[in-house]
Amino acid sequence: MNILLAPFIFFSAVPIVPFLLVYMIHYIWNGRRDRRRSLLLAVDVTTVFLILSVSALFKLIFASGFGFYLIVLLLLIIGGLIGGAQNRMKGQVDVKRLLRAVWRLAFLGAGLAYIVFVIIGFFPYILGV
Repeated sequence: MNILLAPFIFFSAVPIVPFLLVYMIHYIWNGRRDRRRSLLLAVDVTTVFLILSVSALFKLIFASGFGFYLIVLLLLIIGGLIGGAQNRMKGQVDVKRLLRAVWRLAFLGAGLAYIVFVIIGFFPYILGV
């Protein structure tokens, strides 16, 4: 079991690694044709690792286990807002597009939160506080 858990923990600690791996493997596998699809697949896969690492950093910095639930709550709120906007504009909700939009926004938000939390957590560690 440890053999499966170790790479998952590493990828969660350093989420740029799975992004680069998925991008390069998909890009080479498709004969170097479609950069956009490779990028979007890498974003979709990396989002899982970013969410886990941001929730762990939240727990480390704020000493609270609420980080993961906060992320899920924010994703549900964003999904509701986008779904409401789709319903007002088109009269129906396209669930596939809604989930894709929420997932990609989660990548952006979690990516920014990861950078901020790494910076916030780095300085007290260096200063020994």
